[in-house]
Amino acid sequence: MTSSRSRTPPWLTWTSIAPVAALVVLALTWGSYPGGPVVALVAVVLAGAVLAAVHHAEVVAHRVGEPYGSLVLAVAVTVIEVALIVTLMAAGGPEASSLARDTVFAAVMITCNGVLGLSLLLGARRFGTTVFNAEGTGAALATVATLAALSLVLPTFTTARPGPQFSPAQLVFAAVASLALYAMFVVTQTVRHRDFFLPVAPDGGALREEEHAAPPSARATAVSLVLLLLALVAVVGLAKVESPAIEAGVAGLGLPQSFVGVVIALLVLLPETIAAGNAARRGRTQISLNLALGSAMASIGLTIPAIAVASIWLEGPLLLGLGPTQLVLLALTVLVGVLTVVPGRATRLQGGVHLVLLAAFLFLAASP
Repeated sequence: MTSSRSRTPPWLTWTSIAPVAALVVLALTWGSYPGGPVVALVAVVLAGAVLAAVHHAEVVAHRVGEPYGSLVLAVAVTVIEVALIVTLMAAGGPEASSLARDTVFAAVMITCNGVLGLSLLLGARRFGTTVFNAEGTGAALATVATLAALSLVLPTFTTARPGPQFSPAQLVFAAVASLALYAMFVVTQTVRHRDFFLPVAPDGGALREEEHAAPPSARATAVSLVLLLLALVAVVGLAKVESPAIEAGVAGLGLPQSFVGVVIALLVLLPETIAAGNAARRGRTQISLNLALGSAMASIGLTIPAIAVASIWLEGPLLLGLGPTQLVLLALTVLVGVLTVVPGRATRLQGGVHLVLLAAFLFLAASP
């Protein structure tokens, strides 16, 4: 006898309805300043869109395989994150001159410490020791560190312009170098050394996927890809709708205005965080690390060139250089990341260290 679950059409499942409902709510609330009850409703719809995005990202990843699945989610989220940054900077005027820096740095700290640390902690908690490919993960970490140094560290020390900003020529160089590095990494990850980014078995060999888990059809994958993009658009759009309430809450708590960028980055990166945690619990730590470091890399490698182009029309200076506290946190993150990656395996301790670094970033962002 066929169950009622099997008779449910795919387009009537909550994962299909949630992105569409979120877009409807986004259309009804865009450009407005909703009150308390509407803000609560938007938050619920936003959570549904996040969970739906995770589901459809996993469907696409299962179809295309790794590391392409991780790349799809990382790039999709980052492209929409760039659009959100440019939109907020255009609306905020000169007062938003440091928004790109604050958001990109928050994304790097959240992914390289929060997503990575959570993945290691969940994987090690279930399997004792979680394993991954040191070659691929090390290459990703090196690329992230170089991108961060070129785009976020150097502006603090250059002298062509007053303040932590690039001159036009320096900004063009940083943008071109970021794109080139990101393109080289994508080719390495997907073509030249794809095996460096595949899940690893406890004995160090390639991890075989379960034979019973048949990949979805091409049509189902295409539908999930469309719904994934719709859900991500809704997540970022609803985060922007929520931003006035977030700004009011941040001001009411006496937090610095730059903390708004941290909150929005947390919302935008939530789908990747959940997807990475799910992969880690299944013993696919390499997929989690692909998501974490790939998102950090895309956040810098795509955002900085886009902001460089947008700065032609944006008013006011573009402040990219990090402050002393941020520089210390970034250097410590890279150092600890290297020590975590080199052995190719990690315990709950390494995951906890990265999570403590994330907690330090969040605390110091709230109380500089």
